[in-house]
Amino acid sequence: MTGLPSLLLALGLVGFAFGLLSLVLGLFSGTLLSSDIGWIATNLVLGVALLLTALVLNWSTLRQRMSSGEARRAGRYGSSAMVGTLVAIAILGMLGFLSTRYSKKFDWTESGIHTLSDQSQKVLSGLDQDVQVLALVAKVDAEPVHAVLDKYADASSRFKVEYADPNVRPGLLEKYGIQPTELGHALVRIAIGGESVKVTELTEEKITNAIVKLSRTGQKNVYFLEGHGERPIDGEPGAGRDGYARAAEALRDENYNTKTLLLASTGEVPADANVVIVAGPRRPMLPEETKALEAYLARGGALLAMVDPRVHTEFVQKLAGWGVELGDDVVIDRTLALFGRAMSPFAGSYDSNHEITRGIHDPTLFQEVRSVKAGPGFTPIVFTGDESWAERNLAMLDNEGKAALDDGDLKGPVPVGAAGRPNLPADVAPPAEPAKADGANATPPKKDPRLVVYGDADFADNEFIDAYSDRNLFVNSVNWLIGDVEAISIRPAQSRASRFQLTAEQFRSIRSLSLFVLPELIAVLGVFTWWSRRRATPR
Repeated sequence: MTGLPSLLLALGLVGFAFGLLSLVLGLFSGTLLSSDIGWIATNLVLGVALLLTALVLNWSTLRQRMSSGEARRAGRYGSSAMVGTLVAIAILGMLGFLSTRYSKKFDWTESGIHTLSDQSQKVLSGLDQDVQVLALVAKVDAEPVHAVLDKYADASSRFKVEYADPNVRPGLLEKYGIQPTELGHALVRIAIGGESVKVTELTEEKITNAIVKLSRTGQKNVYFLEGHGERPIDGEPGAGRDGYARAAEALRDENYNTKTLLLASTGEVPADANVVIVAGPRRPMLPEETKALEAYLARGGALLAMVDPRVHTEFVQKLAGWGVELGDDVVIDRTLALFGRAMSPFAGSYDSNHEITRGIHDPTLFQEVRSVKAGPGFTPIVFTGDESWAERNLAMLDNEGKAALDDGDLKGPVPVGAAGRPNLPADVAPPAEPAKADGANATPPKKDPRLVVYGDADFADNEFIDAYSDRNLFVNSVNWLIGDVEAISIRPAQSRASRFQLTAEQFRSIRSLSLFVLPELIAVLGVFTWWSRRRATPR
């Protein structure tokens, strides 16, 4: 078949094939829209019409070929092509069937937003009993709940999820003591053993923290020192921009109790204190208070000190005596800083071998930070950028707003955090206790004191703790001080994946163009190209 009939035949096949394929895809996927019916019908009708027209125009030639040997050869080749096509369709159908039974997920987002964080995977891998999860959610709201919980179920066989529509099974509310007002769009009940918690904010952070609370035995106590201008954690001041309410909440999410400590009133650090945090002190401590902290360290305590630049108190001198010297300076970085603000540098690198910073790769943001010199027994763990320096001419910086790298300054990368064992005077060591017999009353091994020091307290306040890796650095430091090494990891990201919002009409337009119009247009252009070349080729 040549000339116009061959063109009409090819176009008819394209139209009929795309119409039939669009119908099959729409029916099997359940996405057939009313607007697609017209497109499918047009293709089928036009395709059949073109095929019939080509057959009529070339009827005499077809009769001659049917009676010749060429027809038999064409029949054999056509049969082979038909069998090959059917086999290919069968294989594709089988692959489609298998894909509904077995799945493999890939996360190609830049920040891994669809992958469980390092902390979540650590928590799941450490489970020694099943986590029973009941998701009470209506079918219309179920998709985002599945998106969160299915990641956990895929990562661990111990994470057992049951989905139930509370409108269909209202008896579950009475069984588990759930009030209808608690439901909202969805509620997830997470249980381990005989303990359970309810989660209504369905994010990875909340789900993982719920598992941590249920799986950890015994709570640790973290005390925030107060009375010297430290950052508050309670009330309206704690919720302010400079407060530490979110920092305290981050620790409670790790199943730590948070309390305040007024040393001038108690006279000593409570015996149940696992960590004491000194966050941004601005006024001097009494000698009795620094001695109480020293005695606490001597009996195996742990202290996190965050001291802003320009603070010169007895506590800073005491830190130097313990082995960490805070510089009388401010770090300047005109290259690696927030929006070019040279006095708000990012952490440029970390000690990859230390447990606090081993898993941190993203930058930490500091508002204003001073240098931290690590003495014997300490390791610098956080550094600013290579182009930074610690400016020690603070008079020129404060009065004229100018800073330049001079001979007296400390060239970057500048250490701004250190961790290690404090060097304590021998006279503050508690008296040795007589050894007790083995058994329930045996004397536990004495813990070594631990100290972490940062040259800035702003990085963990309400304004900055959820930015970059600030939360990870702060919470990891507390984990390390307590000795909770297995909890040190990277917590779920606070950001969400970017989405491009489409209206229903825009979605239908893009769907039709990508699935139907453009592929068929390409096929039609291919037919015209084939036909024009065939006519140009002499036979």
